[in-house]
Amino acid sequence: MSQSLLDKRVVVTGGFGALGSTLGKLLAERGARVALLDRSEAPAALLATADLMCVGGVDLTSAESAKAAFAQVHETLGGIDGLVNVAGGFAWETLEGGSLDTWDRLYQMNVRTAVVSSQAALAFLLDSTAGRIVNIGALGAVKAGMGMGAYAASKAGVARLTEALAEELKDRNVTVNAVLPSIIDTPANRADMPDADSSRWVTPAALSAVVAFLLSDEAVAVTGALLPVSGRV
Repeated sequence: MSQSLLDKRVVVTGGFGALGSTLGKLLAERGARVALLDRSEAPAALLATADLMCVGGVDLTSAESAKAAFAQVHETLGGIDGLVNVAGGFAWETLEGGSLDTWDRLYQMNVRTAVVSSQAALAFLLDSTAGRIVNIGALGAVKAGMGMGAYAASKAGVARLTEALAEELKDRNVTVNAVLPSIIDTPANRADMPDADSSRWVTPAALSAVVAFLLSDEAVAVTGALLPVSGRV
């Protein structure tokens, strides 16, 4: 496999989930030194995986918790070159029958975690010669369907964060981009949509490959992009 990320030091939030763990392993295969951050405790399988640093018990809605975790990663890896904001969540709920708490919760999970993590990583990324931030957005944020209002609004916030931060950092050797997947082929999504044709969805491996490109030196000219990764949906 290509060593396009050789010796890059990359942090992946939400790192113990289906996408985060797949991404972490792919980045390590491409030569990166990877730290996975998550609220939960690390599964044994990830702890046993070479070239992965696992940091559990991190509340990425808390600036203090995130700051401590990123400082730990920086000390262990000797720096941070890339951040991938995978941490987030989903809920399907109509406005008529829904709750304001859902809107608040999805903001916290999808937008606040990305803001807090980016702020915690920023000083370290600016010390890198080629800093990278990649956010996981959603294609549904471009055009929301029924029951997708709270989720789409939160992911639209991720898109605007991506654009604003890209402008802020474009002259400081840090690029900021987002990928916009359609439906990711995860066990949870298969369970929620048992009658859907999952072969049309985006696999975690395929999405991870796009993220890996945006972290690489080859993507130096790309910043502020919202890149659709729709599979065949």
